[in-house]
Amino acid sequence: MHQPSQLLFLPGASGSTAFWEPLANRISIDVKRLIVGYPGFGQEPVDPAISCFEDLVDRVVRYIDQPTAIIAQSMGGVIAMHATLKRPDLVTHLVLTVTSGGIDMNEFGAADWRADLVAANPHFPDWFVTLKSDLANELRGITQPVLLLWGDADPYSPVAVGRRLSELIPRAQLHIVSGGEHDLANVYAADIADLVNAHLA
Repeated sequence: MHQPSQLLFLPGASGSTAFWEPLANRISIDVKRLIVGYPGFGQEPVDPAISCFEDLVDRVVRYIDQPTAIIAQSMGGVIAMHATLKRPDLVTHLVLTVTSGGIDMNEFGAADWRADLVAANPHFPDWFVTLKSDLANELRGITQPVLLLWGDADPYSPVAVGRRLSELIPRAQLHIVSGGEHDLANVYAADIADLVNAHLA
């Protein structure tokens, strides 16, 4: 697998690009870094060209124009999987934190984040919360090395989800952060940076 010439950071459903700054600043590989904002989410203005999940995936795919490692949080991990399946030739590595990865979450007893997201952000587009995605049958086709980072105190994406993804993705390695919650990639950036740097190397 080629080394990446850029890192693409994908936030979760909050769309917060600031979420990734602590980790992005600790990545030792000297390549371009791009933290992607989602139109209509967080501080990003609405873009009429982005009206559904598939539009957003296509927008992210446009950034993958060179060997790219994708580092993704929660809902961003679903986008990352779809984008990787579209551009397997250019995605070199994946780092996925506390995500469904596109598999059905119903069997894992996960708390539903959607109601809280809508209540806190009523102006967000609704297609993030209505999305139903099940990539379980396609994940065996993800041949890139994948680092899975989970917290053992996350109600929204329990460790069991990370374990399932590690079974489905051929080259996946799961690391569990003790005490980590859904924001672990931000809160524990200093602790996971070495893992991410080793993975990308």
